[in-house]
Amino acid sequence: MASGEGFRQLSAPDLRRAIRDARFRGPTAGYGRGCLQGNLAILPAAQAGDFLRYCVNNPKPCPLIGVSEPGSPHLPALGADLDVRTDVAGYRVFRREEDGYRSAADLADVWRDDLVTFVLGCSFSFEDAILRAGIRLAHVEAGCNVPMYVTSLETSPSGPFGGPVVVSMRAFSAADAIQAVLLSDRYRLAHGAPVHFGDPAEIGIADLSRPDFGDPPNLRPGEIPVFWACGVTPQMAIRQARPEIAITHEPGHMLVTDLSADAAEFSLGGVRPAST
Repeated sequence: MASGEGFRQLSAPDLRRAIRDARFRGPTAGYGRGCLQGNLAILPAAQAGDFLRYCVNNPKPCPLIGVSEPGSPHLPALGADLDVRTDVAGYRVFRREEDGYRSAADLADVWRDDLVTFVLGCSFSFEDAILRAGIRLAHVEAGCNVPMYVTSLETSPSGPFGGPVVVSMRAFSAADAIQAVLLSDRYRLAHGAPVHFGDPAEIGIADLSRPDFGDPPNLRPGEIPVFWACGVTPQMAIRQARPEIAITHEPGHMLVTDLSADAAEFSLGGVRPAST
């Protein structure tokens, strides 16, 4: 089991195979470059309709890029050799009768024939464009996870699903922040433009040094915090809804698809495979 520089150059299929074989474990920021990454939300079919409407109602934190057939662990439109039971470096399993969640390395013991997988776009997908522009991303440089925070912003509910918006944060100089906003706005299937920048207290974040998920940030003097809607938001909605069972990714541990990240600025019908 490893994570490191040698895995950064792997293609999306090869990175998924490394995860499947337990050779790679860790956050996927900076990995699978050029490919669209996705958050997972896996629910019983009985709750799938309400959750689908929740995604439609909240396209910024929940940009939908794929939905499976009930019971199928495969989403061929996102990758020919892709299995959601094994191809994510860390999972969280929630059960109605339990508080909190259980971490899992794979889903072999919990998979059911009625489970529906939702894949939601991830902000890691626009980070390559920011790096290509010569803009520093501290968490990528450090090889750690992006900081994420539960905010006072509320999502639009659907059935039992609702709750606060979670955001991811990256900090920049003023000039780089403007460019990062413009670049990310192109990637509508990867959360698009930020939801806030500047004073974190304005969106209910009391202490920037203590994220709710991910690793603490490393801000340089004069840098401005910029906040994007985050695909961990559905985990808050799942905790509120308390379905019989639900499965998500560990924050920062994404499903890396074969689709081009640059296509995330288009509608789902316009997404294309990444160049090989």
